[in-house]
Amino acid sequence: MSQFVINLIFVGLSFALYFGIAIWARAGSTSEFYVAGGGVHPVVNGMATAADWMSAASFISMAGLIAAGGYGASTYLMGWTGGYVLLAMLLAPYLRKFGKFTVPDFIGDRFYSKTAAMIAVVCLITASTTYVIGQMTGAGVAFSRFLEVESSTGLVIAAIVVFFYAVLGGMKGITYTQVAQYVVLMIAYTIPAVFISLELTGNPIPGLGLFSNHVESGVPILTKLNQVVTDLGFSSYTADVPNKLNMVLFTLTLMIGTAGLPHVIIRFFTVPKVADARWTAGWTLVFISLLYFTAPAVGAMARLNLVDTIYPQGVESQPILNDDRPDWMKTWEETGLIKYNDLNNDGRIQLYSDSGLGAAQIALNTAQADGGDVAAATAAVETARIAHDAELDVNADILVLANPEIAQLPPWVIGLIAAGGLAAALSTAAGLLLAISSAISHDLIKGNLNPNITDAQELKYARITMGVAIVVATYLGMNPPGFAAQVVALAFGIAASSLFPVLMMGIFSKRINNLGAIAGMLTGLIVVLVYIFMFKGWFFISGTANFPDTEEYWLFGISPLSFGAVGALLNFIVAFAVSYATAPPPAHIQELVESVRSPRGAGGAVDH
Repeated sequence: MSQFVINLIFVGLSFALYFGIAIWARAGSTSEFYVAGGGVHPVVNGMATAADWMSAASFISMAGLIAAGGYGASTYLMGWTGGYVLLAMLLAPYLRKFGKFTVPDFIGDRFYSKTAAMIAVVCLITASTTYVIGQMTGAGVAFSRFLEVESSTGLVIAAIVVFFYAVLGGMKGITYTQVAQYVVLMIAYTIPAVFISLELTGNPIPGLGLFSNHVESGVPILTKLNQVVTDLGFSSYTADVPNKLNMVLFTLTLMIGTAGLPHVIIRFFTVPKVADARWTAGWTLVFISLLYFTAPAVGAMARLNLVDTIYPQGVESQPILNDDRPDWMKTWEETGLIKYNDLNNDGRIQLYSDSGLGAAQIALNTAQADGGDVAAATAAVETARIAHDAELDVNADILVLANPEIAQLPPWVIGLIAAGGLAAALSTAAGLLLAISSAISHDLIKGNLNPNITDAQELKYARITMGVAIVVATYLGMNPPGFAAQVVALAFGIAASSLFPVLMMGIFSKRINNLGAIAGMLTGLIVVLVYIFMFKGWFFISGTANFPDTEEYWLFGISPLSFGAVGALLNFIVAFAVSYATAPPPAHIQELVESVRSPRGAGGAVDH
């Protein structure tokens, strides 16, 4: 049986499962469409939230970025994990007690302003749309390889699948589909990692294998990895990052952006009680940790396996001939996600070309030892390092998906990870699209444009807007501004600068009024969007960026991916300044804030 047929079987069976669940859990009311009827068990909700959380960025891109960036890329892991803890402790139980369907619902009532609610809708749609680009990109990557179709075709297939079970089932269908997707993606992620960890370290637990000895060389696997990458002219895998400010701000942006993500927050509205929201948070953290404990090992082992594939006799020997490259590399080349350019025309695949880097490094070592011109030698090394080009260009998004093939694991494992990668992308895409749909149908149309529509009409609008959102997300997924995880990081920056501060102030400060909330949200959103567009292109349109996206052009060395924390700070400052310069909120709003923070009682989600 061919690998394509095996992949088709695994993917087809998983899709059949999702469709069956969608038909079984078809939403019949707005309550079921928005919050699954408010009766989901905390363990089930925890698993669904984990699937919603562990997107294509977590499953596909995070380990790939760690593989490519080493310790410096661990900020993704720290920021996303820490952010979920913030969400669980500071926001989720209080928002659940408020008893609303959506985040703009809360903001509109807490700040007694339809304008505030509408700005929240804009912030939500902007963050969620940017986030869903990454999910659709990840789905396209997975489809293009495992179903052997063009990436654009894969995106269309993914859109059709999501359209079916998300539009039909709403939150009710999505919840139970995400439980199935969690099981699929975790099995798919864990089994290849166990095989590879056993092969490289003899330890069946990948997280522990990362700190075990390399079987072949007998040295710790991280020491082995550092040795091979530095011998090839790259920075040490465990090297510290030079820009500490950027690293701290990036981690903070991911943390507070996580806590402000609407598609995760709305999952806490689906449980019966506030106590269940807290239990959901705990169970979700358990389910998330299973993948996040494994991801660093997957990244490191993927990097080592890739180097061993190119240099089977060690990096001190000749690399393989391009004609002798393995089949998996040829297959991925067809997708355009692996590219080979024989810069020195020797017919061999080298991870960097001979551009004088080695000679410059020797000259620097000599200058340091003999008291020569160290500054000039250092400059020569940096120039050579910038100039050297990799003959093999491997898209970081493929490393997890290609890992079983690189490690020569059985075909059924490859089929399993195909199903897992698609499950990860589709689960989060569905949650994001529901957040967008509910913001438009419930908050914009029913809340402002036409408050008198019936329940059935609102449900119809919700399904129509979700269909439109899927079409837009598919188009944007064909033209993403970066790797899946990097695109997602931009969404986190937008959520961090606009939604997180206003949610925090709405819960913990009685003094913030409607004018302060509006001014703060607008300040955070506009500042971060302008900064991102200046480096990534206006509205992510290629060729419209004002500056190259490199550190020398960044303000104070702060990356666009890290600027969300700055935007959040400005949001807080402006909101407090405007609020204290104007009249305090009405007494009943201040009493509402007190009641939300009270530990007792909470009813079901209601349409106030």
